[in-house]
Amino acid sequence: MRTLFITSNRLGDAILSTAVLARLFDEHPQARVTVACGPVAAALFEGVPQVERVISWRKEKGGRHWWTLWRQVAGTWWDRVIDMRGSALAWTLLARRRAIYRTQRGDAHRLTQMAEALGLATPLMPRLWLTEADRTAASQILGTDERPLLAVAPTANWPPKAWPADSFAELIGRLTGEGGPLEGARVLVAGGPGERDLAAPVLASVPADRLLDLVDRAPLMTLAACFACCRLVVANDSGLMHLSAAAGAPTLGLFGPSKDAHYAPAGPVTAWVRAPESAEALLARSAEVGRTPGALMTGLSVEAVEAAARDLLDTS
Repeated sequence: MRTLFITSNRLGDAILSTAVLARLFDEHPQARVTVACGPVAAALFEGVPQVERVISWRKEKGGRHWWTLWRQVAGTWWDRVIDMRGSALAWTLLARRRAIYRTQRGDAHRLTQMAEALGLATPLMPRLWLTEADRTAASQILGTDERPLLAVAPTANWPPKAWPADSFAELIGRLTGEGGPLEGARVLVAGGPGERDLAAPVLASVPADRLLDLVDRAPLMTLAACFACCRLVVANDSGLMHLSAAAGAPTLGLFGPSKDAHYAPAGPVTAWVRAPESAEALLARSAEVGRTPGALMTGLSVEAVEAAARDLLDTS
């Protein structure tokens, strides 16, 4: 069954969409898939055995990116087109079956919305296809040190929704300091391209002999394999939060001006905590804070995050 799977430019949304692809493979193990996605998400699909081709294409002004994609896929007769971006493209292609997901209103999680829109049984769960090369690369980074590993992802694509760096630093101290549940743990600090400045204060807070700096220093799936080895990952609502959860790591998500109802981390061991104000109230202040890092997350206390982290550690 030849399938075209069109998914997001954004990493987090693309990771959530892997739940639909996983369901397809579970029901049709012989399916052969072409994936079209943004460049950041392409690595998610490159190691999937049933994926024949990954088309990485960038968003362009005036919707020209859809024309770019159409020229690459219009010459094929598809058994199935699955469009997770709600475009009209699926209707212009030769296909026996089409399934189109458009973001829905309401407070249901995006995974639940996907299942309802596409007529799939719930629950849906994101899946990563880690290769042996991914695991080997992670092993080389982590080495043979037997100390527990705490990971933090203190960055976000919009700096105001990142928890303040000094709060991350204090949390790390509480969890890994004397008497903490991860006493003496090494600390992996993760981030993507262009996020080093946002992560810099957190990097500086960790003693050099316990720091693993992976801010824009590891391929995406290598980072996922590193997350899978962690006792705990604490992350802002971001693509890296979803990557960690899908990798199976105990993952604690931090929310403020985005809805945990829509984007809570989905994985075998996850939890989340949010700022006291609603997402709507925080977003209403976005114009006044500009791009000030952490500006919309100051209401989330270290005590609240520490309590959630300890609870997650107790259950994992």
